[in-house]
Amino acid sequence: MDMEWRFADFTLDDERRELRRGSTPVPLEPRALALLTELVEQHDRVVTKEELLDSVWGDRFVSESALTTQVKAVRRAVGDSGAEQAIVKTVHGHGYRFVAPLDGSGHGSGRAGNGSGRSAPVGTPAAMPIDENPVVAVLPFDDVSSGRGSVHLAAGLTSDVITGLSRHRWLRVISRAMSSGYQGLPDAVRRLSDDLGVGYVVEGNVWVEGRRLRVTVNLTEVASGTCRWAERYERDIEDLFDVLDEITDVVVATIEPEVGFAERQRVHRGQRADPRAWDLFHLGVDHLFRFTAHDNLEAQRLFDRARVIDPGFGDAQAWWAYSVVLGMTYWGTEPDGATLDAALAATTVAIGSDDHDAVFHMLRGRVQLARRDYRSALIENQRAIELNPTFAAAYCGLGDSLSCEGRYDEAIEQFTRSVALGLHDPQRWAFLSYGALAHLLAGRYEEAVEWADQAAVIPNCQYWALAHRVVALAHLGRTDDCASAVEALVRDCPHFTVAYARHKLFYLKRPEQLACYLDGLRAAGVPER
Repeated sequence: MDMEWRFADFTLDDERRELRRGSTPVPLEPRALALLTELVEQHDRVVTKEELLDSVWGDRFVSESALTTQVKAVRRAVGDSGAEQAIVKTVHGHGYRFVAPLDGSGHGSGRAGNGSGRSAPVGTPAAMPIDENPVVAVLPFDDVSSGRGSVHLAAGLTSDVITGLSRHRWLRVISRAMSSGYQGLPDAVRRLSDDLGVGYVVEGNVWVEGRRLRVTVNLTEVASGTCRWAERYERDIEDLFDVLDEITDVVVATIEPEVGFAERQRVHRGQRADPRAWDLFHLGVDHLFRFTAHDNLEAQRLFDRARVIDPGFGDAQAWWAYSVVLGMTYWGTEPDGATLDAALAATTVAIGSDDHDAVFHMLRGRVQLARRDYRSALIENQRAIELNPTFAAAYCGLGDSLSCEGRYDEAIEQFTRSVALGLHDPQRWAFLSYGALAHLLAGRYEEAVEWADQAAVIPNCQYWALAHRVVALAHLGRTDDCASAVEALVRDCPHFTVAYARHKLFYLKRPEQLACYLDGLRAAGVPER
């Protein structure tokens, strides 16, 4: 039946072949109108590029750029953009979907996109955009040296940053061949968004003068037009390639958590009554990184909902497992074998969905550490680092596994690496806190106090850093300092006792490690129960 479809301030009249805003017709060329009609009628699914080319152009051969041009025309007509995508959403690698809340009424014969003759009710999942990963483009770095003789360095740095970001499997990174076509365009960021659905753009430049190298980098969030992060690096060039590798590692290790933080903010800004798996996942991550008992339980719940909606969603499976392990280590989740078995099974599903995702291997290593299977945890974290050499949390996981095995020198080396790479990581306090524990178990009590002190000043740092400091001070015989340290610990965690610590240190299986810790608590005056 012929339909009148209503969305936002617009009416699409199938019978009159007309788009109106209020009562005023909106100029739209026939192909753009046909494209909009097809997307509206098929609003309950993604319409592939091939289907749109067939329905709008028929047997005539045209390139995908013609389709892109008409999508832009539709977005302009309805006040949408490639950055907002509030009405027509690009589903990268697939096609397009009409996602605005929609209502419709019939006039005659025809078809409706959901096969029922009715539009989907406003607010139902059929009217929601499907979930997708954020898209990042790295524009070629500019050579701003006076002699312009460092073009090859700028090109190499661009390629290395793209390669490094691509190792974060939850990001979709535009290839260098594709992004280079936008270099030098005054509206490159907007066009990357309109043409390729890019949500984040990395730009930078390289300057070399004599033996000095300067690299500047910035990250722009396209939707808001804001600079999410910018930094300048200056180095003396002794071994040029080592210096470039160092800068690349830090840049990549910084950009990934910055994009993650921006995505969590985006989900909160646009939170819907019935969020889908991708939104549930990012809401879960947001709660997880608040590091409270309540937020940990909420993260577990959100991740669990996401994996129920989409059992094959590896991110939801793996992060649910991790949230459970964190709950056991810090808060009220009971460390029982059945729950750990379920967590391990969830990480198996995640790795089965993408064996090359470094995060999945690292999180599986966390579960295995909690199960006291240190050897398997080592293997998983080593695999994560092979897949992503800039992944700070994997170095921390490797350090934890080595420390639990009593290989303290190797462990501390990994913790040092994780802290250096994790300057912007929301878990940086944990890297320092676990490093403090490794120093403590190694008998390096002064260093343990230093690492614990560094952890304690970071927002959201948890009580274990204070406990590590108490134990180290006790082993140093600093009685006066112990008293104030215990007071600080009890203020932060009022139920902390020797018995509580024993219960929460369930992941330690070496008797001498547990004895070192509990003896230190007793010597400091921490209550037994």
